[in-house]
Amino acid sequence: MAADKASPEVQLHWLALHLTPGLGARNAYRLVQIFGHPERVLHASASELHAAAPRLPKAVVSSVEAGIAFEDAAVEMRKAEAAGVEIIPIQDPRYPENLKEIDDPPILLYALGRAELLRTASVAVVGTRRPTPYGRAVSEKLTRDLVELGVTHVSGMARGIDACSHRGALQAGGDTVAVLGTGVDRPYPRENEKIYREIAECGVVISQFRMGETPFAQNFPKRNRIISGMSLATLVVEGAQYSGSLITARLAMEQNREVMAVPGPITSKPSWGPNLLIKDGAKLVQEAADIVEELPLDVRLNLRPRMAAAMASDDGETEHGEAGNGQSGASMDMISAAGRKVFRVLRVDEAVHIDAIIRECADEPAAEILAALSELELFGGVKQMPGKYFVRTWND
Repeated sequence: MAADKASPEVQLHWLALHLTPGLGARNAYRLVQIFGHPERVLHASASELHAAAPRLPKAVVSSVEAGIAFEDAAVEMRKAEAAGVEIIPIQDPRYPENLKEIDDPPILLYALGRAELLRTASVAVVGTRRPTPYGRAVSEKLTRDLVELGVTHVSGMARGIDACSHRGALQAGGDTVAVLGTGVDRPYPRENEKIYREIAECGVVISQFRMGETPFAQNFPKRNRIISGMSLATLVVEGAQYSGSLITARLAMEQNREVMAVPGPITSKPSWGPNLLIKDGAKLVQEAADIVEELPLDVRLNLRPRMAAAMASDDGETEHGEAGNGQSGASMDMISAAGRKVFRVLRVDEAVHIDAIIRECADEPAAEILAALSELELFGGVKQMPGKYFVRTWND
């Protein structure tokens, strides 16, 4: 198949196959591989189609032969053009190379934003929709570090860890890909609409589902296979034993991708999933370097100069003798004495209420504590959670 960017006419034929009722991605791609081009599939006779795919139901063969989806495809193309969405068939040079290798790749993707990111080296970060402060901090920190090294971040823009990791990538000015279980023009959940707009502008939002598609439950496992399939590795940060993030991890294993997990307390239910994955052989991740060292050699060589600089800035111990916690002594020297005192009270794995912080720092006026928290937030070492709780973020 040609390696040139698909023309509007070719896109129309791919869309017609994509929208043919009952055909499905696997059958559609198999037919294109046999006939060489979607146009030839759609102009094949019923006998030719049956010979190529004997198990295809007669009703589906009739639908393909009749080209009943052409009108829908034309409408779909107009919708996509009006929304600034690109149609990227599997033969388009921008289609993710890794995704082609899975058993049932989508025959096309809808893309809103920088479609060229789909061919870059990427790592998926997924997890629970109900993260702990620890999970939020870890997902943002690791994602920031990865994108600063030039790795593209991939996730599903769900609430929780997905959203946190997208936020970390955006804050670091890195590249991020959101894979939706809805139409690419339909942000879901609504609470993440701001993140959606930022990703569409700075990164790329993709979906295999038609324009305007609603969030049907059956769409999300299909979405998950794209997240894992296009990525070199999948990192799980919190998730229950039978959560969607573990489904994504299992898909990654089946697709022969690297699976990694952030460990957590054995008493924390959101840590059960990652801990089980580690018991089953997933790599335990404590820092971005743990992820990068498992990437292919050509990718690592590409990142090495940036990694060396980042690791050099992290060498040594912090002011409080905690080596490698992401908060260097040189950076902490910029913080006031009250700020350093407050920072010592805060934790990464548990949010602390403002009242408890004031009690722990009783020798400082409350106004000084509030000023110190604001200072630490600006510095990036602290994040405020709902209900006037604060947590350390491990920011550099």
